[in-house]
Amino acid sequence: MAKKILVNVYHLAEREAPYLQRLRDAGFELVFNRLKRQQTAEELIAALPDALGTIAGGEPYTEQVFASPAAKDLRVVARFGVGYDRVDVPAATRHGVAVAMAFGANHEAVADGAFALMAAIAGRIVMRDRQVRSGGWGDAFHQGLWRATVGVLGMGRIGRAFIRRCSGFEMRILCHDPAGDGAWAKANGVELVPMERVFRESDFISLHAPWMKETERMVNAERLALMKKTAFLINTARGQLIDEEALADALEARRIGGAAIDCFTKEPPAGSRLLKLDNVILTPHSTGMDVTAEHAMANRCIDSILAVARGENPGDEYVLNPEVLRNKPR
Repeated sequence: MAKKILVNVYHLAEREAPYLQRLRDAGFELVFNRLKRQQTAEELIAALPDALGTIAGGEPYTEQVFASPAAKDLRVVARFGVGYDRVDVPAATRHGVAVAMAFGANHEAVADGAFALMAAIAGRIVMRDRQVRSGGWGDAFHQGLWRATVGVLGMGRIGRAFIRRCSGFEMRILCHDPAGDGAWAKANGVELVPMERVFRESDFISLHAPWMKETERMVNAERLALMKKTAFLINTARGQLIDEEALADALEARRIGGAAIDCFTKEPPAGSRLLKLDNVILTPHSTGMDVTAEHAMANRCIDSILAVARGENPGDEYVLNPEVLRNKPR
């Protein structure tokens, strides 16, 4: 059996996390991504020989990667997170590699981060900090959260956790999700409405949808034009949900109140017009990275890797392609 595990989440290379000892105790050598950035496909392939599994960050797992002779021992990609848009799951299945996710491990952290960004952009916290540091003082009134109307696009784990936080502020909650649970929405005071109503009526709009063909650039010029001039947009989901040029146009023209953006079409967003604007808060795709979530995601990844190493299924609720675990290893 291959005896190497790639720890490709580069943040984990900066310190020795105690939970990683579980892999060493199972006899695995740990190889860290020390590039301080995500690997390219070529760099990933170069690191793969003799690897049974990876704790995967945002590096690309493509047909090229899975088909490479370097990946002949690869049995499991354990994703440190809940998004898998960088993993070609059909290709993984064709090559007998299980794709294991950390579902349920970081949704509360992302919801915390989304709510914090909403409060920060509404209260102009970052802008006021800069004002005081530069010798300024005083400001106009700002938008409040209590009893405001919030629009939520997506009612999965993160969307529901975010909604629970908004409920504590007695906010009116509008939600658009074609697959939304109507019973849960009714029990939690959520109005399921068409997307256009979310954009027209909300004081805040928070994105919690997955990136897929149907959701790509769901926030576009036409929908931004529906928003109130005082409304704010928050994105802690995926950058591809927003037409960033259209958003920059709206922010530059002050057609909306502002935005708080944690994820971008290109990361880092070098050259983005958003970097120059004073009515937007930008964070480095980090809202789900609190310490509690880190431990939960890492241990979920480790559980999946150790299960596959023993010839077991980590659980169909965590594995996107459990059928590969019912077949003989490559």
